[in-house]
Amino acid sequence: MNTVRIARLEEAALDVEAHLRAVEDPRYGAVTTFIGRVRDNDADAATTVVGLEYSAHPDAETTLHRIAAEAGDAADAVVAVSHRVGSLAVGDAAVVIAVASEHRAEAFEVCRAIIETIKTDLPVWKRQVEEDGTTAWKGIGG
Repeated sequence: MNTVRIARLEEAALDVEAHLRAVEDPRYGAVTTFIGRVRDNDADAATTVVGLEYSAHPDAETTLHRIAAEAGDAADAVVAVSHRVGSLAVGDAAVVIAVASEHRAEAFEVCRAIIETIKTDLPVWKRQVEEDGTTAWKGIGG
């Protein structure tokens, strides 16, 4: 089970440095990060994407904590993870993950497991906004 130091949903911009500070630990030599940013394109979009609007179920933060704690196969890692909610512009960070562990393989494994599980299990929905005003809801996950 991983130690979770941050697992939250935020309306404000995500602070990557705060996530890195949260996983600092002299026992661990590997630190991985993942930053998921809003991009200006989507294969299903007819025009340029100009933003995303994220909304979350009231239990989403509890779910995010569970995802972080259980990520990876018997890993012993320290995790900090946040997901934005509200309106985001192209380039904004929607997800920030920092993971520290003794070795790089574990850190990468836990980081990847967290983002993949966020995409399938976190009750957060996004409404994609296109340049022409078209909007589309994009299922569960980040």
